[in-house]
Amino acid sequence: MLDDGEARFIWLRRSLRIRKRGEWIETLAPIFPGYLFVEAQEISPELLLKVKRIPGFFRFLQSNENIEPLSEGDKKLLSYFLSFGQVVDKSVVYFDTGKRIRVVSGPLKELEGKIVKVDRRKGRAKVKLDMFENAFLIDFGFEALENA
Repeated sequence: MLDDGEARFIWLRRSLRIRKRGEWIETLAPIFPGYLFVEAQEISPELLLKVKRIPGFFRFLQSNENIEPLSEGDKKLLSYFLSFGQVVDKSVVYFDTGKRIRVVSGPLKELEGKIVKVDRRKGRAKVKLDMFENAFLIDFGFEALENA
């Protein structure tokens, strides 16, 4: 998060384990790739100019002429992730006797019903998130406890 006094810029990331050249490394990846959130009372011409100068900036949602605030559902989802800090760590899970994933703690706790795929070997759960009237599939890392 970056706070310049006029606005707060939010770039949410998640911690993931990735295998490169046979070794597991910890890395950070964005939760919403390609999106930077701006929290401000209003988008002044000065703030608009600051944002447009950010490398890689393309446009505001809906458009640069019609900037739309987040819907209440989107704000709730964003606030949920912000409650874990700007970097979302791994969740702690276990697998029950039916080999179903059960989340003990972490960001997947509230998203358990949105998990669409689990890769136990990689320690990742693919979650379907709905934001901006679109659905995203995002991987979140987990650490598995011994089977319950």
